[in-house]
Amino acid sequence: MPMISVIIPTLNEEAHIAAVVNFAKSQPNVSEVIVVDDKSSDQTVAIAIENGAKVITSTKLGKGASMKDGILYATNEIVVFLDGDIDPYPPGTVKILSDPIICGEADFVKSSFSRNAGRVTELVAKPLLSIFYPELLRHGQPLSGMIAGKRSLLKRLDLREDYGVDIGILIDMHLMKVRMADVEIGYIENKSKPWQELGKMSKEVSQAIISKGTSTKKPPYLVEVPGTHKEILSQMEYAVKDHLRKHKKLVIFDMDNTLLRGRFIDACANSFGFMDKLMELRATEPNGICMTKQVVKLLKGKSVADLISVADNIPIVEDAQVVIFELKKRGYIVGIISDSYDCITEHIKNKLEMDFSLANELEFSKSICTGEVKIPSFFFSSSDSLCKHSLCKTNAMMGILNKYQIKKENCITIGDSLNDLCMIKEAGIGIAFCPDDELLKLHADATISTPGFAELLTHASKLDSKNQAATKVKKLVSIVSRRGHNILQILSNAIRRTLKNKKPPTSGLSKTAAERI
Repeated sequence: MPMISVIIPTLNEEAHIAAVVNFAKSQPNVSEVIVVDDKSSDQTVAIAIENGAKVITSTKLGKGASMKDGILYATNEIVVFLDGDIDPYPPGTVKILSDPIICGEADFVKSSFSRNAGRVTELVAKPLLSIFYPELLRHGQPLSGMIAGKRSLLKRLDLREDYGVDIGILIDMHLMKVRMADVEIGYIENKSKPWQELGKMSKEVSQAIISKGTSTKKPPYLVEVPGTHKEILSQMEYAVKDHLRKHKKLVIFDMDNTLLRGRFIDACANSFGFMDKLMELRATEPNGICMTKQVVKLLKGKSVADLISVADNIPIVEDAQVVIFELKKRGYIVGIISDSYDCITEHIKNKLEMDFSLANELEFSKSICTGEVKIPSFFFSSSDSLCKHSLCKTNAMMGILNKYQIKKENCITIGDSLNDLCMIKEAGIGIAFCPDDELLKLHADATISTPGFAELLTHASKLDSKNQAATKVKKLVSIVSRRGHNILQILSNAIRRTLKNKKPPTSGLSKTAAERI
């Protein structure tokens, strides 16, 4: 029997994701459940991992990019997409969607369900379909995101990144003349879009239908939507999680040769056969920024799934997850600062249930690496920088410390190379991890010589003790200060009373003496 991959694109779905993942896992023939997260700011990722899903971070904001990433990452030919905000799903949803493909009756399946169609469906999608694609009106819910299809066909699609993605897939499958089926999955209770989103959704669904119907990418008579999905999200304030607000301690890990027992780019060079070119660049390119830009060209044409597969084959330090769990239990915020790539650091962050990752931003188009990279501004120097380097991890460290309002004395950093030197020097406790460089050892507060993080807990305990001692001293100073103030007040009052009751100085002298004065 063919096996099924279930893909769930998510953005801040912590309320329902556990139920959706467990529902998908319980369905017949499902061998993997993949959550593609669009950089949620809540607990979606942690909950999905806890409930047994494979989690990857989308290479680009927007549902279409998440769907494409999931398609490339899936290992089965039959893929089913579920929405992350529906609970409960009707029993047998995955089976109903996948059966027409398994039985050889269809290559793509769209769901219909018992619920009044949404406002955009009735007022926008169906009227436009009646003009351009009347044959698709047989699909009762043309905007439904619950679909099934053959991975080999879905990989060929150029997916939109906005609200038009679902109707776009339906039209593309129709234009490709694949065998399509529409199945009724039962009653669905789904949250309605807020009013302010309806205009944007209407425009983007309209664009998807009309642009395909007129065979032009963007008809001139359609008004350009002023805000893309990415711009809207970038304007949302990334609120600090409630459970982090009370934490005032930080541990920063390097990734390559620290969390991972190898370097990601070296593993890519071995897997994709460009080690000679990489070594030549290292020997001839002295400029760090140029080096970063040149190296990433060697990854051009690789899919995000290819890169994640390489990362998954690099062993993680054996006790990393246990130690990170213990650090978080003690109240530490734990994250990664790396000069590798964000799609990989996010993946490792999710696997180890860490709080953040900062790295260079690898550029993708349709989930394929373009060979371009953006070095984020948080790495560059400013007037507040602690070192003279134009590009340094310390700048990113200070950004995180400022974000969470943590003193650098309450920060532990751990890394293996000279790229970590400034960060190790400036942190409250800087740890060199299995270093080859004597300079790093010299400036580090401690050195871990064997690949394991158990010693890190000892250093964290020292920092905790130091903070506790500082708190006690602060409290003592406060008490002494208060009591000292009280003593001074008592003395002052006594002196005033004494002076008030005291006779003039001459009163105690003889008349003759007084006259002499």
